[in-house]
Amino acid sequence: MKLGIDTHGGDFAPHSNVVGAVLAAQELPEHVEVVLIGNEEKNRQILKEENVDLSSANISFVHTEEMIAMSEHPTKAFAKKPNSSISLGFQLLKKEEIQAFCSNGNTGAMLVGSMLTVKTISGVIRPCITSIVPQEAGGVSILLDVGTNADCKPDVLYQFGILGSQFAKHVYEIQSPRVGLLNIGEEKEKGNLLTQATHEMMAETKDFNFIGNVEGRDLFNSSADVIVCDGFTGNVVLKEAEAFYSLIKKRGLSDAYFDRFDYEKYGGTPVLGINSNVIIGHGISNATAVKNMLILAKEVTEAKLPLKIQKAFL
Repeated sequence: MKLGIDTHGGDFAPHSNVVGAVLAAQELPEHVEVVLIGNEEKNRQILKEENVDLSSANISFVHTEEMIAMSEHPTKAFAKKPNSSISLGFQLLKKEEIQAFCSNGNTGAMLVGSMLTVKTISGVIRPCITSIVPQEAGGVSILLDVGTNADCKPDVLYQFGILGSQFAKHVYEIQSPRVGLLNIGEEKEKGNLLTQATHEMMAETKDFNFIGNVEGRDLFNSSADVIVCDGFTGNVVLKEAEAFYSLIKKRGLSDAYFDRFDYEKYGGTPVLGINSNVIIGHGISNATAVKNMLILAKEVTEAKLPLKIQKAFL
């Protein structure tokens, strides 16, 4: 198995990506190789500074000096820069020379690359991304979408229920995941036109285990294993959780539960609904986050998640 990492991506590139790859290689099984996609000379220099013995490390290189910056228009940049680290990563993924591709870089370009190269799974209206929500009683829930699709229709939210269930079941090994629809009340009549129509669709489903509406106060109390919402709402929830974690740390407080809100522990999110394994990380990812992103990539690849989702949409 080969896992590609865009070493140009993120605020602390390439150092955090290369060091994170080293940390991952130390934990990953021998049959898993990490492929550094970026400036080979700079990447080798960082490895030398970290005293990494390449004769024993399961690390290889794909060289490019071109990159897509965070500020660039995703579609235009992806088309105009075929030799960028993101573009090359997708080319390798399409040719199955790597089995997963990870980046902390331009999220839009990663999504464009996903849909233009490995393509959306047949039947999926819109791919999406997720966030892990730590539960107070232990375990996690999966929140989706968290930013890819700001505007959604009921059938899109319905499909998020399928995508989230498959992710929860096959990667987090939650049998018959409970799917809740994020709303402003538990009653089916509550909410706006979108959530009301979505509830009506989900209430009759046999595609996943729908348990009804969940409210914002239920996000952390294990009421649901999968929490569905549009990308606008999900992104607000995600950023609010990040803000509270930051406030706790600034005040010097330590709590075992709130420590689980540290993004470093989860590394990134797969793009759900595409025909391969693409993992997107946070732009501020440090080496620990990169390590965990690569470990997640290995778990998603081993779970054959795209294949499981394909079967769910037959």
